[in-house]
Amino acid sequence: MLKRQQLSYLFYTLVLISIACTSQGGKDLEAYIRDKSHPLATATDLDALIEKAGQRRVVLLGEASHGTHEYYIWRDSISRRLIAEKDFRFIAVEGDFASLYELNRYVKNMDGAAASAREVLENLDRWPRWMWGNEEIVGLAEWLRAYNDQRPQEQKVGFYGMDVYDEWRSKDVLLAYLERHQPELFSQVKDYYSCFATYHGDSWAYAQSVQRGLPACDQQAQRVVALLEESGDAFAEVPDFEYFYVLQNAYVKANAEKFYRKSITRRDASSWNARVTHMHETVNRLLDLYGDNARGIVWAHNTHVGDARYTDMQGNNSKNIGQLSREHHGPENVFSVGFTTYKGRVLAGSSWESRMQNMRVASAQKNSVEHLMQKTGNRSFYLIFDEEDRRNEDFIQPMGHRAIGVVFNPANEPRQYVPTIVPLRYDAFIFFYETRILNAL
Repeated sequence: MLKRQQLSYLFYTLVLISIACTSQGGKDLEAYIRDKSHPLATATDLDALIEKAGQRRVVLLGEASHGTHEYYIWRDSISRRLIAEKDFRFIAVEGDFASLYELNRYVKNMDGAAASAREVLENLDRWPRWMWGNEEIVGLAEWLRAYNDQRPQEQKVGFYGMDVYDEWRSKDVLLAYLERHQPELFSQVKDYYSCFATYHGDSWAYAQSVQRGLPACDQQAQRVVALLEESGDAFAEVPDFEYFYVLQNAYVKANAEKFYRKSITRRDASSWNARVTHMHETVNRLLDLYGDNARGIVWAHNTHVGDARYTDMQGNNSKNIGQLSREHHGPENVFSVGFTTYKGRVLAGSSWESRMQNMRVASAQKNSVEHLMQKTGNRSFYLIFDEEDRRNEDFIQPMGHRAIGVVFNPANEPRQYVPTIVPLRYDAFIFFYETRILNAL
């Protein structure tokens, strides 16, 4: 069998083969998948997946869209079992840190917490609100609160946003905290952040100004991070989670500056990689926060959790959390689960910041992984990949794999497939024949 890295280098050679090659073996591959599949109807059907994933340090749970009910409730079911049965300590999601930290306060019943998960989520004000402001997350958060109420504070499970967005809120809450508790640091940090004052909370305006030749604020944002890291003694009397909160808000601002600036000034993968590196490093900081041998769960899109080296992303050196996690922790310590559907409905916007719409997801195109999975005749099931799958010549051919974002135009759906070597990109894969929309608040 070829080594994974060799297969990565051969990816484009395989892509040049007609996609029709994905059906080589035809019914044999369908039968092979059918024989290896685990039916999925209730949480108890997850036993095999929980046993396998529960041995890893990081479990990455994907989704093929940001607006599908089934992805959320089954990630919920997996997460509850990993927490209750395998002692996983936190969930990190593809969401804003500062806003979602209020949900972390609630599930841990910390000082200043809201009265309910619904109260926190109804106050989210950044588009797309439905992505975390939905009934499915309310249910998970209330379960976490009840679970945590039976545990001492130091053993409570956390819920965190790990993305670079909402960076101005991170700046504001950091300054507010320092003004109350660390006035000397507050003065220095405020002075550094004054570089951003003329942009009034608009990171795109900032990036465009840098493109036109105005000074960048990257050094000032990084100096805030360095200052807070060097001032650890000033936080010696506060709990570790509080110092983490302070530092993480500074990381968000610094890494968002990099993300937006490179989005405008560079025409390569550096902006994307800045964002995914921030998310990956956030997960690692959470593992450090929770102590030796801590284990965590990540919720993010398939494009983030499935190893980029086994997609066409590697052609322009785009990385993701799946790749970075395997490289950092070792593939034996990471378990990545992809999710997908053959057809259904999805919540999305037709453009950035447009209104939420209930959109149709068409039946998957031929020669896609979704089309192959529905040909097995099973409506919902999962696969756990092993070395046999990664030696199967038919199965390691590249196939189109559906990817829908928060912006979606059903007319463009045929172009929204990522060429993928499925058994190498993921450690497990969950398929639904038909899915429905999230229950937005």
